[in-house]
Amino acid sequence: MAVVAKLRYQRLSPQKARLVADIVRGKDALPALAMLKFTNKKAAVYIEKTLKSAIANAEHNFGMDPDKLYVSRILIDKGPVLKRVNPRAMGRADIIRKPTAHITVEVSERN
Repeated sequence: MAVVAKLRYQRLSPQKARLVADIVRGKDALPALAMLKFTNKKAAVYIEKTLKSAIANAEHNFGMDPDKLYVSRILIDKGPVLKRVNPRAMGRADIIRKPTAHITVEVSERN
């Protein structure tokens, strides 16, 4: 049985977050937390937070053993892009794009 935790609308580039997600995909849950703790990327903080939530959901809602859990699926989806305007010379404007991401972490129990 898979247990899911989601973090939505996080101000983070999905492309950069996917690089961190690839590190922990398929790994055991507790060693994956240790890897994320020492990964020097902004996305690692948010993925670690979501993974902790998924482990807590599995333990408290379904009575699963945290030592037997592994990251069965991790998705980084693109969220809405916040667009901001920056004034430039001669009446022109630059559009600044602020991307958001949806992080989905799914943990399952190993047999």
